[in-house]
Amino acid sequence: MKIATYNVNGVNGRLPVLLRWLSEDLPDVVCLQELKAPDERFPYAAIEELGYQAIWHGQKSWNGVAILSRGGDIHETRRGLPGEGTDEQSRYLEAAIDGIIVACLYLPNGNPRPGPKFDYKLRWFDRLARHARSLLDAGIPVVIAGDFNVMPTELDVYKPERWLDDALFAPEVRQAYAELVAQGWTDALRTRHPGEHIYTFWKYFRGAFERDAGLRIDHLLLSPDVADRLVDARVERRVRGWEKTSDHAPVWIELA
Repeated sequence: MKIATYNVNGVNGRLPVLLRWLSEDLPDVVCLQELKAPDERFPYAAIEELGYQAIWHGQKSWNGVAILSRGGDIHETRRGLPGEGTDEQSRYLEAAIDGIIVACLYLPNGNPRPGPKFDYKLRWFDRLARHARSLLDAGIPVVIAGDFNVMPTELDVYKPERWLDDALFAPEVRQAYAELVAQGWTDALRTRHPGEHIYTFWKYFRGAFERDAGLRIDHLLLSPDVADRLVDARVERRVRGWEKTSDHAPVWIELA
């Protein structure tokens, strides 16, 4: 079983890239972030033609998440995180697929720091941690995948000294991620590539991709019983090199 996460950075504007990647790599389950489209503009027909079911939680111009499945039926289990009443930002979607709960998230950026956007990021992270704990306590197989907008360690960022004041590398955010993982989650990509500089995002300017000046901000966290099935985890870098592509690359795991 191959589960992938991909911040597509505009599902309609990048649709040719998304469809090409889906056709070539054929992941079984896909979590998409930054749809930047309201629900009625999600390109379901084009995705369905490739054999995928889909559920999505859209928002005009910003945010938006979706889950695709090529095999098993999608049974939506949650739309939005608990803990703050009605959340106006479309950032969380969860479904049961083939006996696994798949959670797709797009965690807030948080810049500028300090400020209300950073405060919201920390509150959202706290809500995520509380819900993630409840999923672990339920003893069910879970994969939490998406754009976390956090570089967990200095190994996950090119020239970390340049990011000390950024919300993606703030001590509070890195601590929140560490505490989340410490609940009992396995960071799949780091587990398979310990000690390696491996990135999932490269800015568009100054030849960042060509220089490999990147960040690792897209993660897949596995509950213990899913972690036991982990065969591989990789970044699909070639997709970042395509024309009119997202500034993120897809990240995927293979489960036995």
